[in-house]
Amino acid sequence: MDNGNEMRDFLVSRRARITPEQAGLPAYGGNRRVAGLRREEVALLAGVSIDYYTRLERGRAAGASDSVLEAIARALHLDEAERAHLFDLARAAAPAAPRPPRRPPSQQVRPSVRRILDSMTTSPAYVRNARLDVLAANRLGAALFAPVLSSPAQPANNARFLFLDPAALEFYSDWERHAQDMVAMLRTEAGRSPHDKGLSNLIGELSTRSANFRTWWAAHNVRFHRTGIKRFHHPVVGDLTLTYEALDLAADEGLRISAYTAEPGTPSDDALKLLATWAATLDDADHSRGRLV
Repeated sequence: MDNGNEMRDFLVSRRARITPEQAGLPAYGGNRRVAGLRREEVALLAGVSIDYYTRLERGRAAGASDSVLEAIARALHLDEAERAHLFDLARAAAPAAPRPPRRPPSQQVRPSVRRILDSMTTSPAYVRNARLDVLAANRLGAALFAPVLSSPAQPANNARFLFLDPAALEFYSDWERHAQDMVAMLRTEAGRSPHDKGLSNLIGELSTRSANFRTWWAAHNVRFHRTGIKRFHHPVVGDLTLTYEALDLAADEGLRISAYTAEPGTPSDDALKLLATWAATLDDADHSRGRLV
């Protein structure tokens, strides 16, 4: 990625969405030629000169202090994920930035982590890296995400499945919201790891093959993926509404466990129990075939 251009495009997109009224500034009639705030208005709100802010918006972030970036984040009403993204872009765009390149996302799941996964017998769970590759899953996780793991869009990757496999439209009940969130997650990671070749290749593949991905990527939205609700339509057990929690693995940079639970006593809880029974049946069938061989 061109780090200077990323900084420019992100700042332009953030100030375009804020009206003077939202920023607490007077509106000067209907003759404004730009959407949202002007550069000089952002500079005023942040307490910096227009020349300084213009340099930042052009990606020339050398020497930008944390206090200045904080002031710009406040002026643009950035949320937590957007603020972190601004800092990532500023560091990446600064020629003299001392920050070393981050290690590429790991592809290895340690045996102890696999044992933790396998011990989670009532919750679907899987391990993914920062670019959304699915690296390991427990039995219930493999059953829930069977459409992802068996998709023709390989290697197994949540974003690749969402945008390149038509089956995703049926599997995710609210596909568009989920897909836009996925783009925002990749955008966040691209800011953190601008030199990750695997991530750049994935973004290039999706941009080339999916018009939806290209459109949403150009919006420069970012978000953290920590907890929330997801709705699935599983080909075997039907509709499920599950809460997910993302658990970072402190010893494995870039790896996290995504675990899913259902509210007790709900139809989704019943469907999850049925899915566990189905998964156990498949395992028994596999073991029987193994013994026959």
